[in-house]
Amino acid sequence: MAPERPREADAIPQAAEFFPVVPSVEPSPPAEPGPGLLYAALDLGTNSCRMLIAQPKGSQFQVVDSFSKTVQLGVGLEASGRLSRASMSRTVQALRICQKKIEKHGVRNMRLVATEACRRARNAKDFIRQVRRETGLQLEIIAPEEEARLAVISCAPLVNPKTEQLLVVDIGGGSTELVWIDLSRVPPEERPRSIMRLHRGFHAQGEAEARVVDWISVPLGVATLKDQFADVDDDGARFALMSWFFEENLSSFSPYNAENPRDGFQIIGTSGTVTTVAASYLNLRRYDRTKVDGLQMTSDQIDLVIREYLALGPEGRRTDPRIGRDRHALIMSGAAILQALMRIWPTDRLSVADRGLREGLLYAQMSADGVLEDGPYA
Repeated sequence: MAPERPREADAIPQAAEFFPVVPSVEPSPPAEPGPGLLYAALDLGTNSCRMLIAQPKGSQFQVVDSFSKTVQLGVGLEASGRLSRASMSRTVQALRICQKKIEKHGVRNMRLVATEACRRARNAKDFIRQVRRETGLQLEIIAPEEEARLAVISCAPLVNPKTEQLLVVDIGGGSTELVWIDLSRVPPEERPRSIMRLHRGFHAQGEAEARVVDWISVPLGVATLKDQFADVDDDGARFALMSWFFEENLSSFSPYNAENPRDGFQIIGTSGTVTTVAASYLNLRRYDRTKVDGLQMTSDQIDLVIREYLALGPEGRRTDPRIGRDRHALIMSGAAILQALMRIWPTDRLSVADRGLREGLLYAQMSADGVLEDGPYA
């Protein structure tokens, strides 16, 4: 599989929460949203359908409703090149719930996006029409660059002011986006803010701004990588093959072959894989976003969790409450990607981000509408 290149050079908390546009988050009682101030962001991926409904709150936004469901839209896509009837039916059922939530809250501002599975499927347009006909929702298939950009800006609050070279990794169901950003020319106190300004585009960069060195969208995520090695019976061998195969697909990513200093380098990982590994390390039998988001994990700690997953075997992972029944079948392919990334870049630490495409969609909409107050990352 050839990675896509630029042509121009999860667990949902039950209570309302804030997506921080500042690093710290202060709890606040739920507020009644004002008319016209609600925004929805829906991310339909290869494996999951997830939505947030939120309202602007100063320089932040407050989540007032959410939805997350494993729909496995991409099942069978690798072999047939098409979305199956069963997967489309499951997805439409989930989207009906989303539509009811949007209608209940009277949301008028929304972006509802689909990613890798719909980018690749030959019958994606037929599926988009079916969704519109049966739910009234208009899905938009976004390009890999926009998906990567939205994931990056959602992670801005986790950027360390000492970071000079940043790698943001978004491990999805059908693809993995990597963005390498040079912050060395940006004053330390401005670095998180400069990341947020990338919502304008990867190429709109000034002299003292964050500079995107390179980005890549590898068409291998937790579902598609698993499908590549479904015929390998041995659990450990399958894991090793997945990890090395993913690394081979990074060979054209220019920073992969560059010499980069360990000091001032940061990796931020955003995905269900990363948050599940973090929750397993913390031994959380009930997921707690406040303990996971922003957690720093060392390579040794990540390897310890992965070795434990391998020791558990498929049946042990299926019943492990820290992994969850929705993720147990995909956790090893995601762990293979994560291990490859930690093996090949000059850092022994990973910043865990429980945020991603939906948060980026919300920020971009609100920023474009000018409804967020000027804050540290405006």
